[in-house]
Amino acid sequence: MATAHDTLSEAPDDAIYDCWNRIGVRGDKSCPELVSHVHCRNCPVHAAAALGLLDRAPPDGYLAEWSRHVAQSEIADGERRDSGSALIFRVGAEWLALPTTAIQEVAELRPIHSLPRRTNGTVLGIANIRGEILACVALAGLLGLDAVAEGEGQDVRTAHRRLVVAGWQGKRIVLPVDEVHGVLRFDVEALAAVPAILAGSGKPFTRGMLAWQQRTVGYLDERLLFDAIDRSLA
Repeated sequence: MATAHDTLSEAPDDAIYDCWNRIGVRGDKSCPELVSHVHCRNCPVHAAAALGLLDRAPPDGYLAEWSRHVAQSEIADGERRDSGSALIFRVGAEWLALPTTAIQEVAELRPIHSLPRRTNGTVLGIANIRGEILACVALAGLLGLDAVAEGEGQDVRTAHRRLVVAGWQGKRIVLPVDEVHGVLRFDVEALAAVPAILAGSGKPFTRGMLAWQQRTVGYLDERLLFDAIDRSLA
């Protein structure tokens, strides 16, 4: 009786003889090799066929087809180069966003230790984040947010407070926030201009406005934000 080994050796170089579908477990189970291997996947013929399938020359037009596919993917990626992503969070009643490139971690709330002679309303103190002592900055004070006035009649729960660890050009700071929604992806071209009333209200750190869940979110400029933080820490 011919075995799978004999039949495979007689097959053309570019053909894969699927003996497992004929005399193996998927066929009539007449292959004598099943006695020792129990299943076709344990047979060296099955393994050799798999290697032959991977090593054989590609069919005509295969490389050209995939070249077109990759080229189209690159074009599509290029079309998405203006997309952005930001972390959405709340400070008091104000929903804000920071580019994800400036976000390093969102940590659970932990003790913030005050610093002597730091009562400017912006620098809250220091916190231990994974063994590193980082300065904590109050965004409400830095941005001039009036949380009490803006929060009247609104949901200003603080049960989900978090510490957002932000970084920019090697500098790391901690921003306590009242709530973190998550990451929002958006089209940069859809970023709305900052209204004149907002731009002139002591909030010069907003790069633009994002539409999110029937709200308008201030998209902060990390460079301007960290420059102001540096001045506060000096």
